[in-house]
Amino acid sequence: MVTWAGDSETKPAPEPLARIQALVNTVDLENGIDRLADPADATPWLIDHELLNPGTTPTATELDLLRGVREALRALLVVNTGGPAPAPEMLGALRQVAEEATARAELGADGEVALCAVGDTVTDRLVELLVVMRDAQRDGTWGRLKACANDDCRWAFYDRSRNHGGSWCTMSVCGNKLKNRQFRARQRGQSRQ
Repeated sequence: MVTWAGDSETKPAPEPLARIQALVNTVDLENGIDRLADPADATPWLIDHELLNPGTTPTATELDLLRGVREALRALLVVNTGGPAPAPEMLGALRQVAEEATARAELGADGEVALCAVGDTVTDRLVELLVVMRDAQRDGTWGRLKACANDDCRWAFYDRSRNHGGSWCTMSVCGNKLKNRQFRARQRGQSRQ
């Protein structure tokens, strides 16, 4: 059994925002391990995260869509870290979900309103992540879900710092790597003068 780094987050987002963090962290960009690359690896994770019905397997098209949504979300988390806005084509998979899937309002016994996916396909269920995103944008938690500023990493993390200034998934790894890289670049620049 493969151990996935995303199964034990060091900077977890609160629920339900953790669902978006979990999807973004289904790939480790540094070593290329992708939980959504193979249906056999993806199926248990998708079922556990309520994106697939038990007893079904994702199609190649569904896995492509999931990876597209994942990378669109990552691009938006880069913005939360202070990076540039994504190119419009980067958000294509999220737009597809918004256009094709439908959510319905459900009223709980206590009067609480929930928006839930209408269908059972992966596309249908992904609309719930858009609802989570919308709610997080409204309550102010969206800006705290970020992608590591290390371009080689881009791991999603939840910034709990007081000033919301966190940039690294882990300072001791990614933060130090980039600070050392910048220091060496400055040193080379000074030696050329």
